[in-house]
Amino acid sequence: MKEIQISTEFITLGQFLKLADVIQSGGMAKWFLQEYEVKVNGELEDRRGRKLVVQDVVEIDGQGSYVVVS
Repeated sequence: MKEIQISTEFITLGQFLKLADVIQSGGMAKWFLQEYEVKVNGELEDRRGRKLVVQDVVEIDGQGSYVVVS
């Protein structure tokens, strides 16, 4: 499981995908979430504005698992 470090209270799922190098730009987030299965804490998620906080786990089909750390 890869750790993604944030320095703020939360990060949106769209920003997270870019920070984790899953997508090239923030504009790709909406498309990516429609095309790939992304789970946050075990629940399917398709909202790029979903707020992630420390200890949230993001699983991306075909990409791997990530955990948000501070």
